[in-house]
Amino acid sequence: MEGQQANEEEKFILSLPRERGWAIPDLYLFQQFWCPSILIKEVNIFQKDFEAKDSDVIVASFPKSGTTWLKALTFAIVNRQCFSSFENHPLLSSNPHELVLAVEFIYRGDVHCPTIEPRLFGTHTPFPSLPKSIMESNCKIIYICRNPFDTFVSAMSFFGKIKLEPLSTLKMEEAFEMYCNGIIEFGPWWSHMLGYWKESIAKPIRVLFLKYEDLKEDANFQVKKIAEFLGFPFTQEEENNKVIESIIKLCSFEKMKNLEVNKSGKIYQFLEKKYFFRKAETRDWENYFSPYMREKLSKIIEEKLDGSGLSFVI
Repeated sequence: MEGQQANEEEKFILSLPRERGWAIPDLYLFQQFWCPSILIKEVNIFQKDFEAKDSDVIVASFPKSGTTWLKALTFAIVNRQCFSSFENHPLLSSNPHELVLAVEFIYRGDVHCPTIEPRLFGTHTPFPSLPKSIMESNCKIIYICRNPFDTFVSAMSFFGKIKLEPLSTLKMEEAFEMYCNGIIEFGPWWSHMLGYWKESIAKPIRVLFLKYEDLKEDANFQVKKIAEFLGFPFTQEEENNKVIESIIKLCSFEKMKNLEVNKSGKIYQFLEKKYFFRKAETRDWENYFSPYMREKLSKIIEEKLDGSGLSFVI
């Protein structure tokens, strides 16, 4: 019976529209998003079997939008009573992706499901494809997005480094056309952002929508907002003792990139930790985009986000 069910699932997957990925050989158009072939079964199991708890925290994002930074900040904020010393903190000896596990990889069997509450999870799964149990619970979702121009440049670099054999490296022009058509791991990027954006407007108690650029501009304000949203607000005493500043420093790009734990080793058996730390800059896209690329992507952003209330400074 199980074998027959597995056969049916295999047939179903193979019947889906398929494109080459940026890092993964095949992407399948599953539930209106381009799901990497190595995770499609796991996303399916995640949807059916995941049992959300009201205390869970889900860190959601489109790839290359500030996921590593937000995972670090969330872990530090939620666990600051357990790890009050910033000299001997888990973030100094573990990569943020090891402390806030990607739920899709839990179902691959690469890592174990966390048991200590509040449980922290990461996901790139679009909002409409999240499990019913998450929708029906009171768990909190924090979503981070980034200017699509910078997301493209960061994705080009990252996926080019981690791509699986026998994929050839995408040329800039080829990757750009795919990106404009929404063909990228977990894309289209516009529907990914809009799914979480609309839910954050409909249910602001459940979903907090952040922009990478806002976090870069005023980390202090955004960290306080995250803490309040999660139900872990900073006390006046903590503010006086510069706990917010200590968390920001601990989770800073400069600090994280230079830690030995982030210079070598792999996550989920194939992702090298060092590739998660590139530049962490805004407007880096200006160094790569031609006038044609700028104009084309600007028009797509305007068209796709029209009337949503979501916008970016180009």
